[in-house]
Amino acid sequence: MSTYVPKNILITGAAGFIASHVANRLIRDHPEYKIVVLDKLDYCSNLKNLDPSRSSPNFKFVKGDIASADLVNFLLITENIDTIMHFAAQTHVDNSFGNSFEFTKNNIYGTHVLLEACKVASGQIRRFIHVSTDEVYGETDEDAVVGNHEASQLLPTNPYSATKAGAEMLVMAYGRSYGLPVITTRGNNVYGPNQFPEKLIPKFILLAMRGKKLPIHGDGSNVRSYLYCEDVAEAFDVILHKGEVGHVYNIGTKRERRVNDVASDICKLFSMDPETSIEYVDNRPFNDQRYFLDDQKLKLLGWSERTKWEDGLKKTIQWYQRNPDFWGDVTGALLPHPRMLMMPGDSSSSASQVVIAPATTSAAAPAPTRSDEKSPFKFLIYGRTGWIGGLLGEICAKQGIPYEYGKGRLEDRSTIIADIKAVKPTHVFNAAGVTGRPNVDWCESHKTETIRTNVAGTLTLADVCLEHGLLVVNFATGCIFEYDAAHPEGSGVGFKEEDTPNFTGSFYSKTKAMVEELLKEYDNVCTLRVRMPISSDLSNPRNFITKITRYNKVVNIPNSMTILDELLPISVEMAKRNLKGIWNFTNPGVVSHNEILEMCKTYIDPDFKYANFTLEEQAKVIVAPRSNNELDASKLKGEFPELLSIKDSLLKYVFEPNRKTPVE
Repeated sequence: MSTYVPKNILITGAAGFIASHVANRLIRDHPEYKIVVLDKLDYCSNLKNLDPSRSSPNFKFVKGDIASADLVNFLLITENIDTIMHFAAQTHVDNSFGNSFEFTKNNIYGTHVLLEACKVASGQIRRFIHVSTDEVYGETDEDAVVGNHEASQLLPTNPYSATKAGAEMLVMAYGRSYGLPVITTRGNNVYGPNQFPEKLIPKFILLAMRGKKLPIHGDGSNVRSYLYCEDVAEAFDVILHKGEVGHVYNIGTKRERRVNDVASDICKLFSMDPETSIEYVDNRPFNDQRYFLDDQKLKLLGWSERTKWEDGLKKTIQWYQRNPDFWGDVTGALLPHPRMLMMPGDSSSSASQVVIAPATTSAAAPAPTRSDEKSPFKFLIYGRTGWIGGLLGEICAKQGIPYEYGKGRLEDRSTIIADIKAVKPTHVFNAAGVTGRPNVDWCESHKTETIRTNVAGTLTLADVCLEHGLLVVNFATGCIFEYDAAHPEGSGVGFKEEDTPNFTGSFYSKTKAMVEELLKEYDNVCTLRVRMPISSDLSNPRNFITKITRYNKVVNIPNSMTILDELLPISVEMAKRNLKGIWNFTNPGVVSHNEILEMCKTYIDPDFKYANFTLEEQAKVIVAPRSNNELDASKLKGEFPELLSIKDSLLKYVFEPNRKTPVE
């Protein structure tokens, strides 16, 4: 049996429960491997799960979403990834009954993005380990003595398991169609330290610690098999090194327990009377009676379960007793039928501030806030998964401004109304929109989708907010102008807010100019024209600097640009001041591509090299023309006199903080 030896491993979802135990084990036992962790820090993830590894030289954490094709492609290339262990997923069955679209987005679309990135990497990936679940097999007969084996039919019975089965089909297809070296695992239930308490065992433990009753769905006769987390981490270690490409491996145990028995065992360890400490509540819409796996194939690789149920349960209880506040306020998770809201977790090393709501929760997704009672403001932000939307949330958290991310779709009026009624915001921020995947050329072949979001959605949001007396801060674009006779390149004469857009080279720009003109009829909108956004995060693939440093050739044209580190806090201040109308939302002045790349050489890498090409040469490799212009930022400068010029802002917020060269 040959042994596979990876070099650079990408583990998705590794701030979550199972994956964090796998990551910590690999980092500890294989210091020669580089482990890159990618996690968006959803509600059930926590960076503290990775504390044992964070000081290790072979560990790197990246906060991000697997659904971001740009980010995934960037990581595969820059980190020279040869192995992917794909754990990231929404996994709680209860949630899938109430929020099934999120499961489709995360579990199917996210997996598809990863697979497509591997295909594009063209032979770079030597192993793709896809983590699935025993639930894809569906319900096992109660009297079955042989468990489901790896070739058994997939018969999922709930939205969660259906999305996992769908993801498996994509993995199998990419293995067969493109020769990707895929391996799939299907595992039983896992328990142990660090697990978020929406799951049965940690929920029961925390309730028992609080002296409360343990709620059981239905009559509690459902049978499950439980594996201790360290045993599962060892199983993935074995599959990584000894698993055969194209194969499926069940990770299971023959030791089964009814939910009633699990509750009784926990009661006994807390000296509680099961008769009075257990309550029976309404069942799920569908609750499989039994999952039973045949794990012989994995045992032939040398793995076996080591931890007895009694020992694992005691160790798990002891961990929660030592760390009762690890997950912060989890009151909502301990409800009999919780509905955990899909929202980003806290990226700090402190416990995640998780806001959880019962099943009657409205459409909006709360996010961490501070000092709710003291702030006169509350923001509703659209564009949670976008770059600017995510940064806005971080700014609000730092400033102690309560905020929530909207879950409604902009083109669906009723969902926006539901968000506003639920959140009761003082202001609304719109950072949602279609810019194209991976760039604006996408819009040329997806015109209806672009119109739906950029025009219909934005207008619907503005109209609903007008009816509710709310100001909308709308992040727009300045890519609706191009240098002309009245505003020649290098003249210092920029386009003003009242000027009519003159650039129609791309369909994206057409839609943005169209909606900007229509929004003039709404006196509750503050339109911010952003251009070529830049931030201090030079690893972000959306960052203009990151983009041009990766291009083979660049044009060299001076442009107005937006330094987000400086200007996004200003957008928050503009909301507080209830400023309205159109604003050129750029730093004063212009900077060229070459000037930025020279700064990269001076501050980051003296050996960096780049080459130029003309607009005519550029036109041969893009679908839609690009906008080049200077915007007059004097109106914004007049409101905020401290605003730095583009070159000074670049130095202060981007290059000085990222300096790698010696200070002369």
